[in-house]
Amino acid sequence: MTAKERIGFIGIGLMGHGMAKNLLAKGHSLKFRVNRNRDNIADLLAAGAQEVQANADCAVDTDIVFVCVTGSPQVETIVYGADGLMQAAKPGLIVVDCSTSEPESTAKIRADLLAKGVNFVDAPLTRTPKEAEEGRLNTMVGADDATFERIRPVLAAFCENVFHVGPAGHGTVIKLINNFVSLAQIAAIAEGYAAAAKAGVSQRKLFELMSAGAVNSGLLQGMIGGALEGDLGRLKFAIANAQKDLRYYTHLTESLPMASPVAEAVHQSFVQATVLGLGEKYTPSMLEMQEKLNGIAIVPR
Repeated sequence: MTAKERIGFIGIGLMGHGMAKNLLAKGHSLKFRVNRNRDNIADLLAAGAQEVQANADCAVDTDIVFVCVTGSPQVETIVYGADGLMQAAKPGLIVVDCSTSEPESTAKIRADLLAKGVNFVDAPLTRTPKEAEEGRLNTMVGADDATFERIRPVLAAFCENVFHVGPAGHGTVIKLINNFVSLAQIAAIAEGYAAAAKAGVSQRKLFELMSAGAVNSGLLQGMIGGALEGDLGRLKFAIANAQKDLRYYTHLTESLPMASPVAEAVHQSFVQATVLGLGEKYTPSMLEMQEKLNGIAIVPR
């Protein structure tokens, strides 16, 4: 049954390319629409994928449509826009949103598609484009049990770990919490290494100490392990996207409602980095923000 699922895919970006490549490799037929970038589609076409010109076309003669774009505004355009998925919605279709989206928007799209017999699943991702190419992403799926069991083998084509985290909507919420905690660590690491530079202590010795203790993490290794060698590209997640995810998280906490003073501070630190012109750079460039703010040098150049 799994190999016979016909797949539509919207968003062949840094993550989407690897996902689409692995779906093809596992025997799924695939038609796709480029959202922005056309630089990485040649191998998909060579492997038998079909490029279409409208989002609605991805829902024609397919069983499952994956959407992997930046966030809720893009997802809403794909669903509601001209030649959008809503236009081609048919009973039995499953739309899986792998974007990091805003819970309120996700709930509205789900209700509107459900009225047409379409099941809308939130399945955001963690890890990086490298793991996407390797078929080793993690996903957290919000869906009813029957839908999850149907899509799990398809998700396994590009995921090492597939977590069923609860009913529809819970995947998006858990992803925002996960990203908040991760981005808070990145902001704290950047500030800590700025203090080290300002105080004149050895950043390498600080890194050795942190690497040997409970503070150690993949984030520390990717961020500082690269930065000390002049490489700010080991964590491939743009600061502007991080800012967006933190905004979604603070909207979530306000809606619950609950106090989230740490999240507000972390969000503003990423806003500040964007204002300083670093939005298109990857999150390790939060170190560059600290350099600009404090008149110090952290990253060797």
